Amino acid sequence: MNISIISVGKLKEKYLKEGIQEYSKRLSSYANVQLIEVADEKAPENMSDAEMLQVKQKEGERLLNKINPDTYVIALAIEGKKWTSERFAKELDQLATYGKSKIAFVIGGSVGLSKDVLKRANLHLSFSEMTYPHQLMRLILLEQIYRAFRINRGEPYHK
Repeated sequence: MNISIISVGKLKEKYLKEGIQEYSKRLSSYANVQLIEVADEKAPENMSDAEMLQVKQKEGERLLNKINPDTYVIALAIEGKKWTSERFAKELDQLATYGKSKIAFVIGGSVGLSKDVLKRANLHLSFSEMTYPHQLMRLILLEQIYRAFRINRGEPYHK
């Protein structure tokens, strides 16, 4: 399986980089994982709705440019489906079983994803109704993907 995590913004925090490297290494025996970053749009601290829309649009175009036409796209969005780890594992297994070997997870910037990115996505997935920093979400996502592979193979993983 080929998994891409396409996200807005450059990761700067050392502790997040280390965690992401660790889970990427663990995942390497299960899947080919590629981490892709696109530039975030410079924006004022207090944006108007129009400015926010413009930022989403520009970042969305950058994200969409990194997605191949034959890729199954999962957008991380707060209004998306909420699954348990076991259900997430089952869904990834089903995708692989039915020929969806290229999967891209898309993580928006601080203002979220554009309508165009959400429209392109095959699935909207939420990890919680809480808001997480988009940089931290990369680490959480990698951990859950790793957990899913362990679950699907019947390998031990702490609960």
